[in-house]
Amino acid sequence: MAGKEDLKLLGLLVSPFVVRVRMALGMKGVSYEYVEEDLFSKSELLLASNPVHKKVPVLIHNGKPVCESLVIVQYVDELFAGPSILPTDPYERATARFWAAFVDDKLVPAWIGILKAKTEDERAEKATETLAAIGQVEAALAELSDGKAFFGGDSIGYLDVVLGSCLFWFEALRRMHGVGIIDSGRTPLLGAWAERFGESVEAKGVVPGADEAVQYAHKLAAAAVTAAAK
Repeated sequence: MAGKEDLKLLGLLVSPFVVRVRMALGMKGVSYEYVEEDLFSKSELLLASNPVHKKVPVLIHNGKPVCESLVIVQYVDELFAGPSILPTDPYERATARFWAAFVDDKLVPAWIGILKAKTEDERAEKATETLAAIGQVEAALAELSDGKAFFGGDSIGYLDVVLGSCLFWFEALRRMHGVGIIDSGRTPLLGAWAERFGESVEAKGVVPGADEAVQYAHKLAAAAVTAAAK
């Protein structure tokens, strides 16, 4: 097992993908060096560590980089002692991986589409996609939780980490564009789950506030305007 000097995480405060990894490391009680990246001026270390995607997060373990948030979380879970993040039962583990992939393949592109939309019609289309996807996640929570507090049962697990890392951006989108992705009326189970997640030890101190997401969204918009003017 690595000591604290052997682990370095390249990240971005407002990246939900980085939040996942930080939560996983925290759940395992692992010490690591955190390096905040400027994605408008990427470091040589980031470019060398993730030459394929040139994105965060990157976990550097004993000088070897591990990339992509879902891969890193599973790597951390397998490498370090402590509470299991993924389910131990093979079928439950496969199901959690399926829904995590659904979140990243369907839900994440849809809500990011709301953020990047150039017209109100485009934003409305992406909002519809997002709400359809979150409706399916609501049904998954009903099935997987078996009436317990989290996707992982009585405690936060893999799928909770994957979806919960997006919640502060959901609130930012509500403030900026009036889109309520998780709504207690439409998705009551997720509404209650989100409150529990936000109050959890695992989330506190790791998940940023919506204000920080809003500020970063404005920074992204300003950079897009500047790039378009060139």
